[in-house]
Amino acid sequence: MDWLTGEADKELPSLFDQQVFNLSSGTVYFPIRHHSPACSFHLLKVMKQYKPDIVLIEGPASGTPLIPVLADEATETPVSLYCTYEDEQGGRSACYYPLLSYSPEYVAMKEAAHLGIPAAFIDLDYSHESRTKAEKQETSIQDETLLASSDFINRLCRKMNCRSFDELWEKLFEIEGQAATTEAFVRNVFTYCALSRMCYSEEQLRASGDMAREKYMRECIKQAVSKHKHVLVITGGFHTYGLLEAAQAYSPAREEQQKEQQGKKGGAIQQQLYPMVYTFEEADRLNGYASGMPYVNYYELIWNKLLQHKTEPYNQTALALLSELMRKLRKGQEEVSTSDAIEAYSMFQGLAVLRGKREGGVYELLDAALSSFVKGERTLATDKPLEELRLLLTGDKIGIVAPNPFTVPIVEDFKNRCSASGLQIKTTGKHKKVLDLYAKAEHRLLSQLLQCASFLVPDFAIRESGPDWVAYRHMNLVRETWVYAYSSRIEARLIENSLYGGTLKEAAARKIGERIQELPDHHSGEIANALLQALLMGLQDTARRLYEQVQAALRKDGNFLSLCQTLTVLNRLRQHGRLLGLAADEQLPLLVAEAYNNAVDKLLGLAAIHSDEHPAIIQGLKLLAMLAESSESHFQNDTFRGHLSELLSDPKLSPQLEGVAMAILAGLGDRTREEMVERARSYVRGTPEQAKQTAKYLQGMFEIARDAFLYDDLLLGELNYLIEELPPDDFIAMVPELRLAFTYFTPMETSLIAERVAKRHQAEPEELERPPIDEQTLIQAKALDEAIRKEFAAWKLI
Repeated sequence: MDWLTGEADKELPSLFDQQVFNLSSGTVYFPIRHHSPACSFHLLKVMKQYKPDIVLIEGPASGTPLIPVLADEATETPVSLYCTYEDEQGGRSACYYPLLSYSPEYVAMKEAAHLGIPAAFIDLDYSHESRTKAEKQETSIQDETLLASSDFINRLCRKMNCRSFDELWEKLFEIEGQAATTEAFVRNVFTYCALSRMCYSEEQLRASGDMAREKYMRECIKQAVSKHKHVLVITGGFHTYGLLEAAQAYSPAREEQQKEQQGKKGGAIQQQLYPMVYTFEEADRLNGYASGMPYVNYYELIWNKLLQHKTEPYNQTALALLSELMRKLRKGQEEVSTSDAIEAYSMFQGLAVLRGKREGGVYELLDAALSSFVKGERTLATDKPLEELRLLLTGDKIGIVAPNPFTVPIVEDFKNRCSASGLQIKTTGKHKKVLDLYAKAEHRLLSQLLQCASFLVPDFAIRESGPDWVAYRHMNLVRETWVYAYSSRIEARLIENSLYGGTLKEAAARKIGERIQELPDHHSGEIANALLQALLMGLQDTARRLYEQVQAALRKDGNFLSLCQTLTVLNRLRQHGRLLGLAADEQLPLLVAEAYNNAVDKLLGLAAIHSDEHPAIIQGLKLLAMLAESSESHFQNDTFRGHLSELLSDPKLSPQLEGVAMAILAGLGDRTREEMVERARSYVRGTPEQAKQTAKYLQGMFEIARDAFLYDDLLLGELNYLIEELPPDDFIAMVPELRLAFTYFTPMETSLIAERVAKRHQAEPEELERPPIDEQTLIQAKALDEAIRKEFAAWKLI
């Protein structure tokens, strides 16, 4: 790649020979691209040849104590450091420092441990001001945006006919780098990155935070040089040139610098670093990760072959992946043949020759698969081969972190409970679990685990089907179906919840308690919902405390809807609590009775409630009526009936609520069905404004007692009269409300009503089912009728 140095400034060759890669000097700089197998391959050679006394690595300095954990034999990549920060203003940020088996940083840590020499991180922590502009966001410490988007790279991509930075890098460094000498390889990486850096002004580098970071790294290098004879410095190639600039006085202690930055942000910083698992899926650059190379599983396969000193590692990997792709496609009933795979591999090799590559890379593999496996036009229907290939290239591996003193208890509790319950958290992708909720005690415990985990980390699990106790839907189902997926983001969310407790149950109990404290103490309905949620999560101790809070809130709650919500939850628990494994509780029936009485006491104020809340009010009235009709002594009193009767006499009561109240009282025997129909008649034959409210009254009545219309000819006659007498415009305006009223009837009931209407008009029911005459036909018929009348009149026939 001599053409690179031809464009470089004259100082770059001299800097490289004298300061960057002088193996006889006290300091050697090894510029890298994050997660590059070729860089790691040559780095191992340099470490064996140079024999450093210490290895300095670009990474958060506070993470140095965690290096032994990351380099431990029991740790399996991918893994990551997870860094969280919070200032006094409540601003939060987080970032990852991912490591793959072929990441140069990870290879350096492992080799340093093997050689018995120390390794240390030398970069500023992520809490630096330039790195925390976006609060409550997560990113990568190893951001390569400036490197990948420089003008130099853009021009180079066009010149080399490469579609992207990644394709250019693979061609020039990953594939060609295998055959290059280590010195030539490092020279080219240094020159390539230095030229990219020169595309940016000093102001841009200062604004991005790179200059402040490089100053700090220079100070760390200076301190290491004063203690060790041979220092190996491994940083992103974009920074290597910055570390070689004329040394500036930079002696403040790290703590003083942090204080200065904290002063700019207005608050002290609390930071925590944890070693945690990571996934191939999240490490893939194509999924939004800001640094490193895409197709992580593909490059891990390449790396393993480089370690084994295999010849033509790219060709061998392509052949293995095409074979695996064939197996997957055939298993998925895709129509592919062996000749397709042979053609794909042949095209893969041909494209490599055509593009001037020693071997074909991942981009030749993708292009060959597109040409050979996708038949005809590329669409969603024909894209399956490429979709499966991308999954193979990305991989589904999750790492393992060695046991260590930095382990977060809640994460360990979660993993232990998942392992004991048979949940799959060792691979990425979605997994399904079907639970026989009421028949098997172990399934109920697993449901509680999933409820608890999804409460703390909503992204972990979703209930696809099963009884919904909170919304009270699908209660006839006895099985739950959950879909769950584990990733490093789930682990990160668990770490964030560690401030609530060391176990899932402790954290959930404290978090639900914190939510309750934020509620006004008279919102009994929301506290009751929290009680139900606690029981679903198996938090029995928390539930017992919440019973007391619900009772206290009941005595202060003056909202009818909130009281009905509380009554609904408590009554469900009273009737069906055994399904959740709850023991009989003597306090619960008394609490239900108290909620019932308090709700009844608020009936007289319903006339003043806005119409938007009428649907919820109607559901509350239906619940009270159901309890009043029961044989239980708790609900056997005249207060409910008396208050409903008083409510009916309120002139402000809406027609819809009037219909509900009349139907309930008729069902309880306090009012007659005739009176209920008579009130409907008063709307039908009242003033024009009253007639318009008929449909609203019927909606309320049908909600409770639709049988009154099914079998009462008087009400049917009154409604028939209304429709006949209404002016056309008023009828059209009323149609939506009438249609809504009749939605309470089943199709069979609607047919019965139609038969009665047909009989009243001396028509056959089938006539009502005939399709209506369209407007154009009616207009033509009217015109024809008028023409005939005129003709008859002319002949004096009429």
